[in-house]
Amino acid sequence: MKLGLATGRTLLERLIVWREQHISERYFILLLSLSIGVTMALLAAFLKFIIHHIERFLLLGIDEHSYLYLILPALGILLSLLFVRYVVRDDISHGVTKVLSAISQRKSRLKPHNTWSSLLASAITIGFGGSVGAESPIVLTGAAIGSNFGRLFRLEQRNLMLLIGCGVAGALGGIFKAPITGLVFVIEVLLLDLTMASVLPLLVSSVSAAAVAYILTGKEILFQFIPTDPYHIERIPLMILLGILCGLISLYFSKTMFRIEGAFKRVESRRRRYFISAAILSLLIFLFPPLYGEGYDAINTLLDGQYIELLEGSLFEGFAGSYWVVFAFFLLTLLFKVFASVATNSGGGCGGLFAPTLFAGGFTGFIFSYLVNYFSSLQVFISPKNYILLGMAGLMAGVMHAPLTGVFLIAELSGGYNLFLPLMLVSLTSFATIRIFMPHSIYSLRLAEQGKLLTHQKDTAVLTLMNVEHVLEQDFERVSPDMTLGEMVRVISVSHRNSFPVVDSQGMLVGIVELDNVRNIMFRPELYERYRVRRFMVTPEVKVYASMPMTKVMRLFDETKAWKMPVVDDEGRYLGFISKSAIFNSYREVLNATFIGD
Repeated sequence: MKLGLATGRTLLERLIVWREQHISERYFILLLSLSIGVTMALLAAFLKFIIHHIERFLLLGIDEHSYLYLILPALGILLSLLFVRYVVRDDISHGVTKVLSAISQRKSRLKPHNTWSSLLASAITIGFGGSVGAESPIVLTGAAIGSNFGRLFRLEQRNLMLLIGCGVAGALGGIFKAPITGLVFVIEVLLLDLTMASVLPLLVSSVSAAAVAYILTGKEILFQFIPTDPYHIERIPLMILLGILCGLISLYFSKTMFRIEGAFKRVESRRRRYFISAAILSLLIFLFPPLYGEGYDAINTLLDGQYIELLEGSLFEGFAGSYWVVFAFFLLTLLFKVFASVATNSGGGCGGLFAPTLFAGGFTGFIFSYLVNYFSSLQVFISPKNYILLGMAGLMAGVMHAPLTGVFLIAELSGGYNLFLPLMLVSLTSFATIRIFMPHSIYSLRLAEQGKLLTHQKDTAVLTLMNVEHVLEQDFERVSPDMTLGEMVRVISVSHRNSFPVVDSQGMLVGIVELDNVRNIMFRPELYERYRVRRFMVTPEVKVYASMPMTKVMRLFDETKAWKMPVVDDEGRYLGFISKSAIFNSYREVLNATFIGD
């Protein structure tokens, strides 16, 4: 075994050397991006295949109104929970957030198990009817494959970041057959700072993934509908109104999801958390059957105009002839989708936000058109099919803070390219609405609160990639508070610094002695035994904690006008000093090493 591993490492070393001698880095990145795109198309097809066959196997012979529909999702999240806990033994939830965290904090490194673990866990969860989507897990898989490809060939961090983007673009291009969406999502959501030269690998990855996906699964698209009803200029106010509604629903969706997830996290017992989640999910599916599974079938049912079918098997079925009962059913289904999705993931399942967001958007657009068409006094009839698509784009733009992703995704998923102007109008209005209340998407909210979010503002982004330990200076001579002035003078004579941290016997920082504090007494020998350090030391104006994000450290420098500040750990033990000059030097190094140039 050891011989085989050694041989493998030797072959890899030879391959790396041969590549460096014969293939330039730029062309090698293109080859890797092509390989990643093809790989992601194959994995996306495999994931769909597994989900589809699990569903067929489980539902074979089951009556449409069987109570097994209530049990299967709970069983699925239990199996996924056991798989993650005893096989993976690591947290694999929140795929896109994990990718953002890796880019911001882990030098673009994702663990090798992320190349397969979320794929299998999501297949179990969704195949059994979990109310989540497969897109975020495949995105995490793609990012992990890109990261580990780069690490395998020992590429530097800026190229690792680019390959992560290639993996994400390939994942979305492969699973949605939407190459433009893959590229736009990387730019809008992952917030990579790209040049024209670095866009090419992303295009290669997303286009190759989409092409292979078409070869494997044919020309069928997710939503089998081409809008035929043209949009009218006089309906622009209605589109703007729909955009505002989508923004508000996006705000509800994001805030509710964030708070419910927080409530579940406070339940320390995994067993209790699972049973609460399973009970909520089963109850919601019992009351609102469209919440079962990803929800794409429900959207296609709406697009076919057969919305009454969605009430079948529910408590509302007997009242399908009542306009307001139907309205209440769809509104409650929309509002409770977020609860079903969070219950699925918090209980131990694995899935993403794409499908729930599209589901909520489709229902928002349908409800909007349902209301407008009911009030005949408006003297206008709008196509529910068009507004279902517009609603999906609006929710994508609002929840993910990605208006272009919403536009291109819906156009590519539905073939509705003749709706570009309405899609843009609704998406931009939705995005503008939610930005008033919520500056970050649900993906980045946690990272933003911790000061760890990478952004398009290059100064902030570089500071985010740095931490206090990288710029810590420890060549300051320590003194104790009981030291005499004479002993202090001897320390000054051998030091090349003008500041001296005063540290007690437990290592706690209790003060600082600046050379200016003792300059007027250090040449008076008669005071050497009379004065002790505690008499002339000063309390530091501010302390920097090692866990602080660098953006907050820079704010402290600006507020205090200091040039250097002491650094302590969370308990107050002295670690060293941090200075502006060290930060500026590190800033230049990170800027040159990280951001992608021509």
